[in-house]
Amino acid sequence: MTENLLLAFGLTLFAGLATGIGSLLAFFTSHTNTKFLSVTLGFSAGVMIYVSMVEIFVKAKVALVDAMGVVPGNWLTVGGFFGGMLLIAAIDKFIPKQSNPHELKTVEDMNQPGPIDGKNPDLLKMGTFTALAIGIHNFPEGIATFTSALQDPALGIAIAVAIAIHNIPEGIAVSVPVYFATGDKKKAFKLSFLSGLSEPIGAIVAYLFLMPFLNDVMFGIIFAAVAGIMVFISLDELLPAAKRYDESHLAIYGLIAGMAVMALSLLLFI
Repeated sequence: MTENLLLAFGLTLFAGLATGIGSLLAFFTSHTNTKFLSVTLGFSAGVMIYVSMVEIFVKAKVALVDAMGVVPGNWLTVGGFFGGMLLIAAIDKFIPKQSNPHELKTVEDMNQPGPIDGKNPDLLKMGTFTALAIGIHNFPEGIATFTSALQDPALGIAIAVAIAIHNIPEGIAVSVPVYFATGDKKKAFKLSFLSGLSEPIGAIVAYLFLMPFLNDVMFGIIFAAVAGIMVFISLDELLPAAKRYDESHLAIYGLIAGMAVMALSLLLFI
């Protein structure tokens, strides 16, 4: 696995810094393509759900059953899965609703009339807290991307792309209030960019504190938790966000397409 270290770090960095792409979209486009965002967020959810349940969960179960035996291994796999869900749910619970990065924001919000004069501390505070919330929220995603890429580079690439897609609207969510409050595009972009750095920081923490103890049992528990985190993110964040961007069935079509592409890619690597 050590030969995949650089790739794993690189993929985690790519996924995290996609918040900067969202920020740039807010500055340099005048219209939010909501249909495209709906499809891509649904696609991202499809990739995450399929790869979590078909690949990651199964790998965790095999590792834990081999190491612990059939009954303890199965129980530990399920415990790790729901433990991952509880972790990400707890993080969401402590993020105030007004600074939740998954509240819908669009490029059009940048063009609303208002006091872009650096004298709106409430909006600036909201944008700053949104950046902090994204940073906290993305930390376990960084661990998930890093550990997955470390074990299986093809799997890591799929997860990194899916997470990068869902980080783009988060970049918009940071940039809109900060720019609206200050009129400073550089400041808005910097906060958006920095909020994505928590993902590679998560990778560094995983490398420093988890790698030394990475045996079959630890690997299985981490992978089971990663599967839970990914499924929770998909059901609680990506699909609702996709539906808010577009009222039709585009999100579900994107979901099915994401599952199909993920299934095909896994078949090609058999």
